[in-house]
Amino acid sequence: MTILIFGKTGQLATELARRVPDAIQLGRDEADLSDPSACGAAIRDARPDVVINAAAYTAVDRAEEEEALATTINGKAPGAMALACAELGIPFVHVSTDYVFDGSGEAPFTTNHPTAPLGAYGRSKLAGELAVPAAGGAHAILRTSWVFSAHGANFLKTMLRLSETRDRLTIVDDQIGGPTQASAIADACLAIASQLGDDAGKSGIYHFSGAPDTSWAGFAREIFAQAGREVEVVGIPSSGYPTPAKRPLNSRMDCSTLSVFGLERPDWREGVREALAELGVPG
Repeated sequence: MTILIFGKTGQLATELARRVPDAIQLGRDEADLSDPSACGAAIRDARPDVVINAAAYTAVDRAEEEEALATTINGKAPGAMALACAELGIPFVHVSTDYVFDGSGEAPFTTNHPTAPLGAYGRSKLAGELAVPAAGGAHAILRTSWVFSAHGANFLKTMLRLSETRDRLTIVDDQIGGPTQASAIADACLAIASQLGDDAGKSGIYHFSGAPDTSWAGFAREIFAQAGREVEVVGIPSSGYPTPAKRPLNSRMDCSTLSVFGLERPDWREGVREALAELGVPG
C-alpha cells in the first residue's frame, strides 16, 4: 500500500515516517499548503492508495493576526486534498483539534456536539472539517489534543527545559484535557486509513486523546515525577497567564466511537515514560 503523507518535520509526521519509511512524504518544499491546488495536484500525480494529512498551521496565537493564511492551510488545503482523493477513490485521513469547541462545561465533547471555536485557529481547523466531507470521498477526521513527543516543540520538552534552571513553576490548572502522544496518533491514523480502504462506511469524525484527563499543571507534575525533577508546580487560573488567543477550558473528548476501528484511548503517562526514555532522561 502506497501512503502519501503531507508533512515532514512535525511531531505526527515524524512518527508516521518512522512507521512507514517508504511512504511518499511531502514537506513545504514539495507541497506548499498555502497553495491548495498544488496539494491536490501532488495527490493526482502520485496516485497513492491512501493520503494522511499530518501538516497544519499550528501557531495558535499568531493565527489571530494571520487568520486568512491559517484558513488556507487548515481549511482550503485539506479540502483540495480530499477532493483529489475522492476523484481517485482513495481514503483520506485528516487530523483536527479540540479547539473547534468552545470549552464550556465539564462533560466530554461528543463527535456530534455543536462546534463553536473561540479563536482564529479553531475557526481555521473547523473550515477543514467542513471541506473534507464536502468532497464526497472516504474520509476520517481525527480530532486530537495536547500533542507531545520526544521531538519538536511541545509541553513535555518545555517543562524539561525549564526544570534545568527552575525549582518552582506556575502552570495553568483550570484547562482540562487529554495529553496525547504523537506516536499513538500515528498508529491510529494508519489503522484508520487501512480500514477506510476496505469500508468507506466508516467515514466520519472521531476523537482521539490520551487518558486520563488532567490539567496542564497535572501533566507537568507527572513529567517531573517521572523525570526525577524536584520542581514545585503551583496551579494558576488561565486568567493568570493571558495569551492572544483564548484557550478552551474544557478539552475533554468522548472517544468511545473509536471502537469502530478497534481503538482505545492511550495512557499518556506511559507515553511520557516512552518519550523520556527516548530523550535519555533518567527517572
